[in-house]
Amino acid sequence: MALQDVMQYLDDHRDDHLQQLYTFLKIPSISAQPSHKDDIRAAVAFLTAELQGLGLEPEVIELQGHPLIYAQSEQRQGRPTLLFYGHYDVQPVDPVDLWDSPPFSPEIREGWIYARGASDDKGQMYGHLKAIEGFIRTGTPLPVNIKCIFEGEEESGGRGIYAYTRENPEKLACDMIVISDTHLYDEETPAICTSLRGLCYLEIRVKGPAMDLHSGIFGGAVRNPADALCRIISRLKDEEGRIRIPGFYDCVVPAGDEVRQEIARLGNTDLKVKEETGVSAVFGESGYSSLERMWIRPTCDVNGIWSGYTGQGAKTVIPAVAAAKLSMRLVPHQDPDTIRSAFIAYVKDICPTGVSVEVEDMGGAKPVLIPRDSPLIQAGKTALEKGFGKKAIFMGDGGSIPIVGTFQESLQVPVLLLGFGLPIDNIHSPNERFKRSHYHQGIRTTALLLAEVADLQKT
Repeated sequence: MALQDVMQYLDDHRDDHLQQLYTFLKIPSISAQPSHKDDIRAAVAFLTAELQGLGLEPEVIELQGHPLIYAQSEQRQGRPTLLFYGHYDVQPVDPVDLWDSPPFSPEIREGWIYARGASDDKGQMYGHLKAIEGFIRTGTPLPVNIKCIFEGEEESGGRGIYAYTRENPEKLACDMIVISDTHLYDEETPAICTSLRGLCYLEIRVKGPAMDLHSGIFGGAVRNPADALCRIISRLKDEEGRIRIPGFYDCVVPAGDEVRQEIARLGNTDLKVKEETGVSAVFGESGYSSLERMWIRPTCDVNGIWSGYTGQGAKTVIPAVAAAKLSMRLVPHQDPDTIRSAFIAYVKDICPTGVSVEVEDMGGAKPVLIPRDSPLIQAGKTALEKGFGKKAIFMGDGGSIPIVGTFQESLQVPVLLLGFGLPIDNIHSPNERFKRSHYHQGIRTTALLLAEVADLQKT
């Protein structure tokens, strides 16, 4: 048997692989909500059965939070080893009334698979197992050694996998880590991601009176926490989008001309952003294009804000508390701990009188840069081009995958960010979707990747 037999098998079983993905997507494995604890276990059971069926010796690793799943093929000397990472947990579905179909009842519409987790990350990670299946079912020897580590807390800020990775570098030892949790540049341009922004995620709580007050009786006499919170938020950035936190930009190294020219060659990204998001105008730090703002510049954004009465009808109160969640995306050389300390000091300094402010750390991640010149990364680019039949580029990504930095520090090997989704997949939003053709092409790309990496060993 040869690689062509594997590829033919994958083509012949496209519908089977789609139906199997449906089964996975129907499991509402929302890690952030305790009511879905049993669903997390159902996802673990599903993946464990899949891995057993492929002869990959799965192991469920119990942690304080949700379990890790580890598996490996027979480890043969003289062959490169690939470690596949993914997460089986998904984001909450709220607001559910904005979904056009039930989030855990996957369906195809105009060539897209609609379901929570379709793109982030079940569809992408499951494709790796289907590629391995192609080798197993055709009796084609795996050309590389395989290891897998799947987690169930990526969407809820869990830290279990970080400690496990630091404590088990020998068990996870490999030649390259493969992660499919990013996206292509667009439908016509496959891409390998070589940079990720870091993250500093915080919650602000502004407290005023001991309880909600009647706004007619006390209005004008006490500071309104909701008003105070808005004043704080309004002072985080200036009118041109530049962040005003003292020291925020101290460690930011401006991108070189080569990187900026490479981004500029991708065309009118401002227009692209407007088309993809439905906004009437783009906005951000002056002097930079939209792609530069998303890939190579830091940000500060409100992710949620609440206070007082928000139900139907009227209730005239001065709320006792106002709160907001904020995230700051960081670029290389910015440290989440340093940024967090600067943020807290600034917010306390600008807090209006009559209220107090508390800031809670909700997690973070360091920025990531991945060298492009590694032969293994180049092998990934070749596989992607063969799998999608188009020239691939290198790109940045404005999001964060916190485990990547830990993998780099602990395992000291290249990380291949081989994403098959699209920026318009609505991840973390209603109507999440994954292009059906990209699911199949991603499976083919993974199979081709195994062959490309094995060929490196021969040269």
